[in-house]
Amino acid sequence: MRAPLSWIREFVEIPKNISVDQIAEGLVRVGFEVEEVIESGAGLTGPLKFAKVLTIEEVTEFKKPIRYVGLDCGEKEVRYVICGATNFAVGDLVVAALPGAVLPGDFKIAARETYGKTSNGMICSSRELGLGEDHSGIMVFAEGDVAIGSDAIAGLEINDTIFDIAVNPDRGYALSIRGIAREVAGALGLKFVDPIDALREVKFENTGTGVSAKIADPATASVFYLRTLSNFDPSARTPMWMHQRIEKMGMRSISLVVDVTNYVMLELGQPLHAFDKSKISGGLTIKRIGKAQPFTTLDGQVRQLDPDDLMVCDDKSPLALAGTMGGQSSEISETTTDIALEAVRFDPVCVAKNSRRHKLSSEASRRLERSVDPSLAEFASARFVQLLTANSSAKHVATVVAGEPRFAPVIKLDSAFIPKLLGLDVSPKEIARVLGIIGCDVDEKTFEVDPPSWRPDLLTPTDLAEEVARMIGYDKIPSILPPRPNHSSLTPTQKRRRAISAMLAARGLAEVQTFPFTNQETIDQMGFVGERAATYRIANPMSDELPLMRVHLVPGLIEVAARNISRGAKDFAIFEMGSIFRSSQKLVPAVSPLIGTRPDAKTISDIYGSVPPQAFHVAGLLVGKNEEENWQGKARAYTWQDAIAYAQDILRLCNLEWTVKRSDFAPWHPGRCAELIVDGKAVAHAGEIHPRIMAKYGLPERSVAFAVGLSALPDSQIVRPSSVGTMPAAVQDVALIVDAKISAQEVEQALRKGAGDLLESIKLFDRYDKIGDGKISLAFTLTFRASDRTLTGTEVSAMREAAVSMAEKATGAVLRTN
Repeated sequence: MRAPLSWIREFVEIPKNISVDQIAEGLVRVGFEVEEVIESGAGLTGPLKFAKVLTIEEVTEFKKPIRYVGLDCGEKEVRYVICGATNFAVGDLVVAALPGAVLPGDFKIAARETYGKTSNGMICSSRELGLGEDHSGIMVFAEGDVAIGSDAIAGLEINDTIFDIAVNPDRGYALSIRGIAREVAGALGLKFVDPIDALREVKFENTGTGVSAKIADPATASVFYLRTLSNFDPSARTPMWMHQRIEKMGMRSISLVVDVTNYVMLELGQPLHAFDKSKISGGLTIKRIGKAQPFTTLDGQVRQLDPDDLMVCDDKSPLALAGTMGGQSSEISETTTDIALEAVRFDPVCVAKNSRRHKLSSEASRRLERSVDPSLAEFASARFVQLLTANSSAKHVATVVAGEPRFAPVIKLDSAFIPKLLGLDVSPKEIARVLGIIGCDVDEKTFEVDPPSWRPDLLTPTDLAEEVARMIGYDKIPSILPPRPNHSSLTPTQKRRRAISAMLAARGLAEVQTFPFTNQETIDQMGFVGERAATYRIANPMSDELPLMRVHLVPGLIEVAARNISRGAKDFAIFEMGSIFRSSQKLVPAVSPLIGTRPDAKTISDIYGSVPPQAFHVAGLLVGKNEEENWQGKARAYTWQDAIAYAQDILRLCNLEWTVKRSDFAPWHPGRCAELIVDGKAVAHAGEIHPRIMAKYGLPERSVAFAVGLSALPDSQIVRPSSVGTMPAAVQDVALIVDAKISAQEVEQALRKGAGDLLESIKLFDRYDKIGDGKISLAFTLTFRASDRTLTGTEVSAMREAAVSMAEKATGAVLRTN
C-alpha cells in the first residue's frame, strides 16, 4: 500500500519538525512494516514547464515515428523539440523539460542535434519524471487544468514522500489513506481529521427513479448502496490533482468515472464499481450464479463461472464478479451518459473464494476479502457522487439501499485484565485514552467498549489488550523471564524411553517408525493366539488391507526388513518404540464432553474407557552379519545371544534385577527363545525368529529379535549411584560342576547369596560341556572388597567357601578340583 505524505497531511496535522524517518518509525512501532520510503522528485531539477503544443511536423524518413513539435512555454519565442510519442495533438498541454533541467537518473537536458533537427528540450512522460511506471505516452492535460509557462514541479506536486507499507491481513482498514493517516496520528500523538465526518451531512435529493437493488442471500452481503446518475458528459476529463494522486499510489488513470471510483477506494478503503446504466436490464441483484456459464471480465478474459460464484446480476445476465472485477458487457465507455454506482459490503469469504477460484486478485478483492467497514458503503458512494458532480455535468437521480450494516458487538472489559495480561501498569484512564485513539467508544464507568466499525477483528478483551500494547509500544513492556514451571522437565517414563532409544542408536541400531495397523493374516502367520491375538478393528481404516490395530512390534519390523532386503540391504539392525493394542477390555462408546468446564469424574472415566489400552514396547530385529570378514578374522552373524544381550542391556539401563528362563513364545523359534522376568513377571522376550516366518518374508537364516514391554517395567531410577572402593579388592575363582539343566544364573544367585555383603561382583568367565554324564562346568570370578580395611586371606577364604557351600545346597553343584 502506497501512501503519499502530501495526502496524509490532509487528514493529520503533522508539524514541520517531525521528519519522514520519525513518521516511518511511528508506523513500525504500531505494527506496520514500512518496506520503502520513496522520495518522489529526488534527482529532478528544473526548469520544468507546462507548455502548449502549437505545431506538429511528422518526420517520415525514419523507421519509427518522429515528430518535430513547436511548443509555447510562456516564452517570447516558440520552442521546438523532437518527440517520439504520438498520443498528443495540437492544442494539448504537456510538460516540457528545458535545457538545464536534470531528470531522475541524472538525465541532463540540453539542446542537441538529432534526426536532422535541433531539439531544444524534451516533452516528458510520467515515468521520465519519476511519477509512475506508465511510459506508453506523454502526459497530456486539458485547458484550464494548468497555466502555460507555470512551474510543472510545483503544479504536479512532484516533490513528495511516498511510504510503501506492508499491511497485514487483519488490518484491511489500512489499505486506504484514511486508515494510514489514523495510524500515523495515533503513533505520533497528533490530531486526526476523519474525512467521513465531512460526508455525514452530505445529502442528495432524488430527482427520478433509480436502478433497484436487492441482496438475494443476506449471508453474502450486508448492505448494498446503488446510486444512479445521469447527464454525464463522456468527454469530461480527470482533474490533474486526482490524476497525480492516483499515479502516486501506483495505479493508472483511465477515465473520469473509473478514476473517481479508484480515488475514493484509495482515500476511504471502500471498493466501488460503476455500471453503464443503459446496459442494465431491470434492477441489480447480488446472488450466486447457480449454474456454470462463460463470463467475460473487464480484462477481456473469458472465465468459466462456478455455480457457487457470487455475482452482481441484472434481470437477464451476470454483470460483475462480485467484489472482484466487473464484466465487459456493462463497462463504462466513451458513450456512457447514465451511471449506476454499486457500493457493497460483501462477505469477505465469498470474495476470497471468487478471487482464488478464478486466480484473479484485484485492488477491490484485496480490500473486501480483508473485511471493509460496513458503514463505508454509504459514505464512499456519497463521496463518488460529490466528486463526479463537481468535476462533470453528471446529476444525481436516485439512491436505493438494500440491507443494513452489521457491526461487531460491544465488549465488556475488566480494566484490571489488560495490565495483568501485559505485565505492565496501565491505568484505566490510559486504557480508555488509547482505545479512543483507535476509534473505540469507551464507557469509563462500566468499561463497555464499542469497537469501531472498521475493526471487525476486535471481538474479545484479549484483542483490546493487543491494541493497547500496540499503541503504547511493545518496547514499553518490560522483558521479564516467566517463572519456571513446576514440571518443566521430562517425566521419569519419558527419560527412560529417551535413554533406551539413545542407547540402542549408539549401538548402531537404526530407529524406524511403522503404522500401528495390521491384519488377521499377519497375526496368524506370526503364531499369535489367545489374548495375544485379540485386538481392535478400526472403524475407518486408512487401507482395507490393514483394518486391525497391531498386537506386537516385531511383525512390523519383519516387514520393514523384508522391504529393505528386496532393495539390496543385507546386514542391518533396526528397532522401534511404540504402542501395541490388545483387546483386554470392552470399550464404551466414544465421549465428546463440553469444553467450557472441567468434566465430572464419571465423564473422565468414560473418556478413558472409550480408549483402547495401549502397552508401550520397544523391539529390535538383527539381520545378517554383525561383523564383516577381514584380515583380523572371519565374519560373525547375529545370534540369539546378541538379541538376549540387547534385552538385558535395556533392563540393566533401567537398573532392574532380572532372571532368564527358556520360553516357547511366538514369533520366536521354540527352544531358542529366552524370557526375562522382573519381580516374577515376564517383561521381555528375545531369541531366534521362527524358521517358518523367516522363509515367508525372505529373511536370512538365524535372524534374531528382542521385545521389551516398557509399560510392564517397575519404576526405577535411571541413574543408580555406586561408591568407588579405595581399599584393594580380593579376587577368587571357583569352578563348579552342575547338571546341564541348571542355568548359570541359578548358580550365580546361589554364590551371591552365600558370599555375603562384601561380594562386590561376580562374573561367569567359562562354560565347559565336554565332561559327559549330563554335566557341565561353570567357572566364576568372585571379587570381594571392604570399604574400611584390607581383607585378610582368612576372611576371603571363608567367604569363598560359604559361597560354594550355598551353591552345593541350592543347585547340587560340586567344586571342580582339576
